[in-house]
Amino acid sequence: MSALRVVQVGFHADAERRPAASLLRAWPTLSAVAGAASRAGIDVSVVQAAHRDESVAIGGVAYHFLDDGHHPPVRLPGGASVARRPARILRRVAELAPDVVHVHGLNHPLAARRLADSLGGIPVLVQDHGSVPPDGWRRHAWRWAYAPVVGVAFTAREQAAPFVDAGALRGDVPVFEVLESSTAFTPGDRDEARRATGMFGDPCLLWTGRLDANKDPLTVLDAFERALRELPEARLWCCFGHAPLLDAVRRRVVRSPALRGHVRLLGRRPHAEMELRFRAADFFVQASHREGSGYSLLEALACGTAPLVTDIPAARRIVGDAGSLTPVGDATALAAAMVAWAARAREPLRRAARARFEDALTFDAVGRELRTAYESVARA
Repeated sequence: MSALRVVQVGFHADAERRPAASLLRAWPTLSAVAGAASRAGIDVSVVQAAHRDESVAIGGVAYHFLDDGHHPPVRLPGGASVARRPARILRRVAELAPDVVHVHGLNHPLAARRLADSLGGIPVLVQDHGSVPPDGWRRHAWRWAYAPVVGVAFTAREQAAPFVDAGALRGDVPVFEVLESSTAFTPGDRDEARRATGMFGDPCLLWTGRLDANKDPLTVLDAFERALRELPEARLWCCFGHAPLLDAVRRRVVRSPALRGHVRLLGRRPHAEMELRFRAADFFVQASHREGSGYSLLEALACGTAPLVTDIPAARRIVGDAGSLTPVGDATALAAAMVAWAARAREPLRRAARARFEDALTFDAVGRELRTAYESVARA
């Protein structure tokens, strides 16, 4: 029996207009996820919107980068615009004769509908990558656009409910649990990592992510300030990129005598450095209100760093019993988790975190989940 042929499709073109080799380095998940499906026994090809035509092959997977943006969008009366039909992408997907088409992202509904209509009944699976349910007239546009799809994928099945409740997805659409990605990070010597990074603390806590309302750094600071009453040697190290709340975070730290001496705002750090920082930390802390998946959370578990995070669907699915889950916005509960988990022996926690990763969160696990989803929609 021949392998199932799947074409993974990305309609989002790189804003920096990078060539294929640079783009694959900048978007490592693109090749890592395709490679995971390939190792799971799927015949995978990738068709990706780009700013120049290129084709490359990596590990048995063919990547087709297509410039399909020569023409501006169609302008409608009133100032609205509609993207032109991505004819070259649609044509290349059809030429590859897939058994299943996997569209990455829910944010290109019109393109996804045009693709489904062009395929003559070939099943289409669409995977969410952290999108927000639409409102207003866009709900009805999404409902029409995604009516033909035979399945949707989220990190956790519960994440589909807001889209169904909004009317953006039909209520009977099959939902598959598929991790967005994984990581190649590994555990390492904690003391060596601390020497390399300068991190310390008992416990040593690491925050990563944007400083914005969704990540809720102010709740983390409130919780840490409370925990310091019982953990006077603790330190919180904060790595972040986009930071609309940076001024508020700085003010919160400066006005607190406790936080001033215990919080370090490191700003943006190279991704290659983060493996050492996760290894150096005892705990990973995050207070997100919503996550599509949680790349930092996956990296923490991969390095054996126990997570203290909020009880949201993606985190519940990823963490299992290897960390703490506290209610969103509840600084008291998060502080209690910091204190309680700090009292536990660290090495068993590290082993449990890494075991959780190896059991359910590796790229091989991603490949298995994709294969299950593909085989199911192929039978639909």
